[in-house]
Amino acid sequence: MFIPLKDDNPTSRVPYITMIFIALNALVFFYQLFSPEGLQYFVYKMGAIPYEITHFKALSLMMMETQEPLARLSPPLTLIVSMFMHGGIFHLVFNMLYLWIFGNNIEDFLGPARFVMFYILSGLGASLTHIVFHPNSQVPMIGASGAIAGILGAYLILFPQARVLTLVFLFFFIRIIAVPAAFVLGIWILIQVLNIGAGGGVAWFAHIGGFLIGIALIKLFTKRKKPQVWLH
Repeated sequence: MFIPLKDDNPTSRVPYITMIFIALNALVFFYQLFSPEGLQYFVYKMGAIPYEITHFKALSLMMMETQEPLARLSPPLTLIVSMFMHGGIFHLVFNMLYLWIFGNNIEDFLGPARFVMFYILSGLGASLTHIVFHPNSQVPMIGASGAIAGILGAYLILFPQARVLTLVFLFFFIRIIAVPAAFVLGIWILIQVLNIGAGGGVAWFAHIGGFLIGIALIKLFTKRKKPQVWLH
């Protein structure tokens, strides 16, 4: 198991957009968690359901407690809103950790406006990838993982040699070491691919799709701009 802690890739500006995204994800999660309706209510109200997207039809869902119809958001809108929702504290924490470590450098490279566009497009592309492979699923999809996967793909292209301080668990071997970003991100995408079909409530195809879309987008957005690479 590999958990990145920080990188040694400095930025030239304060990553305000990254911080705003982290704050927004956290605020949405804790609002839903502590609201009277509870977390699951918002998951089913605002989560992106593949069946609705592919069939251009909103499902009629019932609230379990009252058996009353649940007023859901418009299906296209759920593709955006669901990107800022999480199913549990660990889901939120790990996503935000990756967003902070790798997102600040992508924001620094692209600039705030293009970073917002990159983030949203990566998230949408990730969700649509999941939908392509699960077109009839009626299980709501939530989380920022797809957009963050796009950031990881971009980071791999721009800063493969940047060093990432990583907590490594291998049986009884527990150590913090600095390894190239290409290794950390390569292991990450390999895990996603190997888990295809494993289920467990994780949208593996969304992660893979977001990663590949992030690679494509960063090349599209930066055709004439060369990245800075910090070597140590």
